[in-house]
Amino acid sequence: MRAPLGTTGLILNEPLLWERGRPGRRGASLPAADVPPSPMDPELCGDGPDFPDLSEVDLVRHFTRLSTWNYGVDTGFYPLGSCTMKYNPKTHERQAALKGFAAAHPLLPAPLCQGALQLIWELERDLAAITGMDAVSLQPAAGAHGELTGMLVIHAHHQHQGHQRSKIIIPDTAHGTNPASAALCGYRPVAVASGPEGVLEPSAIAAVMDEETAGIMVTNPNTLGLFETHIREIAAIVHDKGGLVYADGANLNAVMGIVDMGAIGVDVIHLNLHKTFATPHGGGGPGSGPICVRRRLEPYLPVPRVAKAGERFHLEADRPLSIGRMGAFHGHFGVMVKAYSYIRSMGADGLRRASELAVLNANYVKERLKKDFHLAYDRPCMHECVFSDADQAPFKVTTLDMAKRLMDYGFHPPTIYFPLVVHGAIMIEPTETESKADLDCFVAAMQAIAEEARTEPETVHSAPHRTKVRRLDEVLAARKPCLIG
Repeated sequence: MRAPLGTTGLILNEPLLWERGRPGRRGASLPAADVPPSPMDPELCGDGPDFPDLSEVDLVRHFTRLSTWNYGVDTGFYPLGSCTMKYNPKTHERQAALKGFAAAHPLLPAPLCQGALQLIWELERDLAAITGMDAVSLQPAAGAHGELTGMLVIHAHHQHQGHQRSKIIIPDTAHGTNPASAALCGYRPVAVASGPEGVLEPSAIAAVMDEETAGIMVTNPNTLGLFETHIREIAAIVHDKGGLVYADGANLNAVMGIVDMGAIGVDVIHLNLHKTFATPHGGGGPGSGPICVRRRLEPYLPVPRVAKAGERFHLEADRPLSIGRMGAFHGHFGVMVKAYSYIRSMGADGLRRASELAVLNANYVKERLKKDFHLAYDRPCMHECVFSDADQAPFKVTTLDMAKRLMDYGFHPPTIYFPLVVHGAIMIEPTETESKADLDCFVAAMQAIAEEARTEPETVHSAPHRTKVRRLDEVLAARKPCLIG
């Protein structure tokens, strides 16, 4: 590297608004009231809110300065593995902001929101076509909510069959929310270890699958960034015992337009529109976690459902086998508008190309870095690759040390210490949106850190050096967090 991407720059300290405020300052001039004042009853509202007195410039500079501290996908490479933090076209934000969508009240009668209902109806069919499934519900509000909805559908299916089951198979390469979603439905998670190649072995599933097991929750591609190559055989084993196959589709960014989930034996899959289909991911939301199901599970989907009669759309709630509502209305509609716009602007060929480039970028990073970092599974990966700190351990340099040092080079750290099956994991997902030049810059920074770990480990131990806040005491921060600044 000729120079690090990150520099010291002009970094301004910023006090709390209560510290900045001074009595008598105002940010707006209001006309004199033409009615006498009427103080609020202190027994009802106490002393009132403690708002600081601020001028307009105080307020504008405060929030502008805070915004300069933030790092996001609009400022640089965001290689968080298993999260698909990719750059998204801004035009889709514009579509979601159209007044007819953004200002529509969720309780509008069907004749007054035909456009919104049509978008939901068409997006459901788009997602069904992309995944190879038969029916979709957009109601779940995010990924884990989609998992819960899928588990409730599986629960309802077994209930309707007359024999409720008590267990669910969870591989060690599943997303961390999977066992919690299953447990919320009354299932006992049964852990299964992946094989030596980082994927599930059919024999391991056959050993635990029985008539008391509702099915399996498999993340595919899994959290090691590997495609579950035995998924057809595993699905057959589960189906033979009357179970169902649930796929966590949070990593669909690697396989959309390529893998037919229905054809490989999946019965239920949830998607993360806020990862794969153009909504910025992170910052607290909102998200969208629709589920796609095979035909026999459609009766259990949440209500109301958007239906079409002739050229008109309406909502149907009279579905006796439905699991009921999973939200007050129809999910995060603005996210759906962005996803619909993304799918329509990309087209089938564009979606497939996005997956191909996501896989290409991940394998490029893997090949460039595997001489400098221990590669847990040296085989072609999908959308992400997982390294570890095993090669740096002799120098007492850890994954956390290197993540902190990467900040000095101007990059957001990748996901660390996940998945748990790899000790000291460093999980990198470049996504399809990063150029080769940006990936080369990131690779050079990682290689420089690997060299520092060998030759001057104290530099890495004490990182970061260029950030506004230096190395924190992680243990103290966890035990005694300071929540007021």
